[in-house]
Amino acid sequence: MEMIQALFVEGYADQVSYKAGDTARFHVSTSAESYALEIARIGAEREVVWQQDGLSAAVYSVPEDASSHGCNWPVSCELAIPADWQSGYYELVFCAEDRGGKFAQRGRRTAESQGLFIVRPSGPIDKKILLQLATNTYAAYNNWGGYSLYGYHGRGGLQGHRVSFDRPMEGLFDRWERDFVAWAEAAGYAIDYCANSDLEFYPELLDNYSLVLSVGHDEYWSGPMRDSLEARIAGGGNAAFFSGNSVCWQVRSEEAGRALTCWKQLFNMDPAYAAGDYAKLSTLWSHHLLDRPENQLTGVGFLYGGYHLSHGQYMDGSGAFEVHRPEHWIFAGTGLKQGEEFGGEHTVVGYECDGCEFTMEGGLPVPVGSHGTPKDFTILSTGSARWHPDDSVWYERWEHGREGAAVMGVYTRGGTVFTAGTTDWPHGLKGDEQVVRITRNVLDRLGQ
Repeated sequence: MEMIQALFVEGYADQVSYKAGDTARFHVSTSAESYALEIARIGAEREVVWQQDGLSAAVYSVPEDASSHGCNWPVSCELAIPADWQSGYYELVFCAEDRGGKFAQRGRRTAESQGLFIVRPSGPIDKKILLQLATNTYAAYNNWGGYSLYGYHGRGGLQGHRVSFDRPMEGLFDRWERDFVAWAEAAGYAIDYCANSDLEFYPELLDNYSLVLSVGHDEYWSGPMRDSLEARIAGGGNAAFFSGNSVCWQVRSEEAGRALTCWKQLFNMDPAYAAGDYAKLSTLWSHHLLDRPENQLTGVGFLYGGYHLSHGQYMDGSGAFEVHRPEHWIFAGTGLKQGEEFGGEHTVVGYECDGCEFTMEGGLPVPVGSHGTPKDFTILSTGSARWHPDDSVWYERWEHGREGAAVMGVYTRGGTVFTAGTTDWPHGLKGDEQVVRITRNVLDRLGQ
């Protein structure tokens, strides 16, 4: 009996981001005789910008360490990034087809997979807002080849501590950032885009923008990334975190940005621990040995946040924020009053949330200034959030099932920093008028 080989096609780009004029190289493995590649920019609409059929490749082996050290497949196709391609998120679609078996199991078969790259800006810059996409988080959750930085979907339930970009990866753009990008571009906002790692390798980019954005699930940051943004804020630049679980773990870039290392809760396995180089420890930013809680940058952190409508926590929750200071400029034009809720229709308080320790004074929440939260941080809204009991595995100095909160707020240190305190804020941009107005207020005021 004839054995019919499965049809597949997979590939990846050789860089996370390119600028106009750079040559992008694509590495592809397929069981078909040839494949097609489509490249589309995802903005207010999906725009196909390049297509090519009849491209040659072959079946290449998957190394045992592909998750951590890449596939090392040969280059199948090259493309010089045209000068007229806008900065943005570009989706790769690899397609293959055949007619099945020679004598049996005949019929047209198709296979398709996706990849990505970012086109970062290249001068002169005429925009004021830069969205750095959470590409490190994409890599951290990518278990292609068997492992990611998580054990729950790793081969044999094992967790890796190094992840490579040199392997197929679809990313998480569609889950959070796409809603924000589609809304912002349709609303007329002029935005440039870059990868997480561009803050590390091209920090001069930040000097050109009034406002730097984080959207959705922006969990993994390197030390140089954070240094770059904090220096820009100190110099008068603004930042807005329309995101949650933000800047949670420190990673170290390796191989010129083609791999990330993070030992997470196994921090004592990190060579930086043995060397006593705790500033580079690839673990929680809030860990006492690293002692650089994300609150110092964002105002909030997962330490006093938690889950809402996820991980079994508040599964019957409203998904809404409660308003505390409606007179603040953030709420201008919303018509919201103290104690009212907003965002519940699209459950903007959802999945993973960041908060801060606070007390109630005169019926209003006031931060106590712990864990790096600035004492002048203004708490604007809060929503329910709670740790899962298993978070004891991840967080030192933990409390079993700690009750936290999603906290939306703002502070100024040279520049102004806004935080939404929830991963799911972008979902409200699909039709919640109050979420839309608050987002406009932030972009209009800080993006000038």
